[in-house]
Amino acid sequence: MVKLLRSREEVVGMESMDEIREELRQPALELRGLIPEVMKNYGAMASAAMAEGELSVATKELIALAIAITRECDGCMVAHARGCVRAGVTRQQVAEMIGVAITLNGGPGTVWGPRALRVFDEALSARRS
Repeated sequence: MVKLLRSREEVVGMESMDEIREELRQPALELRGLIPEVMKNYGAMASAAMAEGELSVATKELIALAIAITRECDGCMVAHARGCVRAGVTRQQVAEMIGVAITLNGGPGTVWGPRALRVFDEALSARRS
C-alpha cells in the first residue's frame, strides 16, 4: 500500500524526482478514472495558466516552483522543476528565486528551497542524458 500523505519528519528524507513521480503515478491514474471531468478540466486550466503570454513560460514555471516550495509540495516541485528545465531556466535563476522564497518563508524556505534546487538539478541532468 502506498502512503501518500507524509509527515514533515518523513519528508526530510525526500526521495529522488523519479521516486516521487513513480509514487504518485498509479494513484493519480486511479483518481483520473474516478473523477475524469475534474482532472480534465484541471489540466485545461493548468495549460491555460502556464501558456506563453505577457509572462513567459519560464517566468510562470519559476513562480510555480516558488509556490511549490512555499506549499512544501514535493510532487509540485518535481513537475515545475522539470517545467523550468523545459523552459530554459538556468540554475542561477532557480537559486535567485529560492532566495525570494526563503525571504518570504523563513526557516522552512531554507529546507524546501534546497530540495527544489536538488530536483531542478536532477531534471536538468535527466534532460541532458
